[in-house]
Order: sequence, then C-alpha cells, then structure tokens
Amino acid sequence: MDFTFTEEQQAAAEAARAVLSGVAPDAVPSPALVPGAVAEDFDRELWRRLADADLLSLLVPPVYGGAGLGPLALCLVLREAGKVLARVPLLEHSAAAIGLRTFGGAGTDRLLGAMGRGELVVTVAAHGRTGHDPAELAVAARRDGGHWVLDGVHTAVPWAHGADRVLLPAHTGDGRAVLALVSRHALGLGLAGQVSTNGERYAEVSLDSVRVEDAGMITAPGAWEWLRGVLVTGTCALALGLGEAVCLMTAEYTGKREQFGHPLATFQAVAMQTADRYIDLQAMEATLWQAAWRIESDAEAALPAAADIAVAKIWAAEGVRRIVQTGQHLHGGFGADTDYRLHRYHAWAKQLELSLGPAPAHEEALGELLAAHPLD
Repeated sequence: MDFTFTEEQQAAAEAARAVLSGVAPDAVPSPALVPGAVAEDFDRELWRRLADADLLSLLVPPVYGGAGLGPLALCLVLREAGKVLARVPLLEHSAAAIGLRTFGGAGTDRLLGAMGRGELVVTVAAHGRTGHDPAELAVAARRDGGHWVLDGVHTAVPWAHGADRVLLPAHTGDGRAVLALVSRHALGLGLAGQVSTNGERYAEVSLDSVRVEDAGMITAPGAWEWLRGVLVTGTCALALGLGEAVCLMTAEYTGKREQFGHPLATFQAVAMQTADRYIDLQAMEATLWQAAWRIESDAEAALPAAADIAVAKIWAAEGVRRIVQTGQHLHGGFGADTDYRLHRYHAWAKQLELSLGPAPAHEEALGELLAAHPLD
C-alpha cells in the first residue's frame, strides 16, 4: 500500500493549511452557553478565502475552472478543516460537486463553475427522515409530465439555511434511488430549524409536491450509494483532523502541567493513555486513506469499497470518541472550562461520531458484506 500523495494533492493540503491557519475555533459562542444555534449562518468570510485559494474548485473539472482532483485531495483538505472546527459546508459542497461531475448531465454541469467559485452553495441531505433508515426512503419521487415531483422529509440537513441548493436522495415507485438538486426557494420546500450537537444550525427539510426539472435529477444507478461513500469518508477525514488537534492540545497541556514537581506527561499512566490514543490516530489515518483510495481508484478487491468505507467509519467514530474522552480526562476540570477550546472539540467529535451512522451501524453493514462475500 503506497500512501505517497501526488504533488497536486500535497499542494491542496498546504493551501488548506495556509487558509485555515488563522481560523479561531472559538470565534462563535460556546454551544454549552447558548440555548440555540451558535450562529445563524456559516463562516462566509472563510468561505470566500477558500474560494480565493481555489479550494472549492478542487473537484471541479478543469473545463469549468477547477483542478479535477478526487476524494483523496478532498480528504486532505477536510483533515485540515477538522483541526480548526471550520464552520463551512466544505464536505457537503465538495461531495455534491464531485457527485455532479461524476453522474450529472449537462443540466447540472453548468452549475460546477459557480460552485467552484463559491458563488453557488450546495449542501447534501443524507440522514433521511430519522437518521436510522436508508436516506433515500425519506422522499418519494414520481414523474409528472416533463417534471419530477418530490414528497417527503429529510432531517438534520447541515447548513441548509445558508445553501442555495440541496442535493437529496429519493426513491422512485419501483424502488430505485435517485438524486434531486432542489433550490432552497423552491415552491413547496420548507425549512424547520434544528440545532446539531455541536451547536450549528441544521434544518428539517420538508418537500410537498416540489417540482424538479429533468436537468436537476440524477438517475444513474449507484449514484447515491457512491455519494454517500464520499460523505462518510469525508466525515472520517474531519474526525482525523479533530483527533490530531485534541492530541496535540493534550500533549501540550500534560507537558506543562505539573503534579508532585513533575510534568503530567512523565507519569506512566498518562503516557500509556496518550500512547493508546496515538494508536487510534494511526488506525484512523490508515483506514481513511484506504477507503478514499478505493473510491477514487475504483480498484477491485475481495470486498467492495463499501467494506473499506465501513472500516474507516468504525475507527473514526470510536477513535475520535476515545481521543476526546482521554483529552478531557487528562485535562481534569480544566477540560470542561467553557473559556477553553477543548469542550468545543468534544461537541464536534460527538457530532462526527454519530453523523452518517455510529460505529455499530457500520459494523452491521460490514458483517453483511462479509457474509455476502466470503473470504477464502
């Protein structure tokens, strides 16, 4: 397995690191101190800087002004975003862009240039009605003349109030999964405010006979499953970046904090706990790149790419939880201080752990894949 990244991929990571270096994770009120959302909108100034650095066009084809890169480059950028709790729809917007690039037609291709420039913001509805059932079952799609008509509800749609379009899965009468690109201002579409675990403003998106033209529909087989894989893998990248930031924060604290005249980091019990968390980070990283590589390369293996994605999500969900819990423990009461950043990382970690399915859900999916594809 070769984890060497291309020059273009490394350049994307470096550019993201430069843009995100000035982001303050505590620039908005603490989710522990406000009754509602920490802010009404995402960080528009950061969004503009990401666009100016061509980081929103990484996955857009060169013909539309982009770099034409793939999920590996996206995960490298998301890893940097996770370190600073970047409050932008970078994952959803970029996943939508590569989904439209890969499966869309002429009707959606024309939007890619505006998406790459950050002028058109697209989010993705991926949780369905409850967050537990297959997301495509939450919305019914039927043909009516030259249009499609959508009815249903998607919950916990991130950044929906600030997005221009929502890319959402639906199902047809014969059970096929399709994707619909819907304007936030479409007649019959409603947004009900929700607040996520990390204090961000999410929305329940309801669709009551919302009409979508053929140009706004993606009916290619496997499009939604592939897009969901990109979203899950991107979530793992955010979790990896967050975990790295918490481990660094914990190392700095235990290296300076003294008990009995010695730094906490010199105590064997502390060293053993931090070593375990380092192992978590290594496993999270290895499984992340394996999953992203499988998606980007479409390489054949004994198990489908969904298995690698499930393994990455299991490690990311459990690993990031253990990392923030250990970080809180080793910080003592200081870790719960709302004037200190660590509690924000804890809230974001819980959001990422549960997003698109906690570890047990992916363990079940992995078990089904193993049963369907027995290994010799």
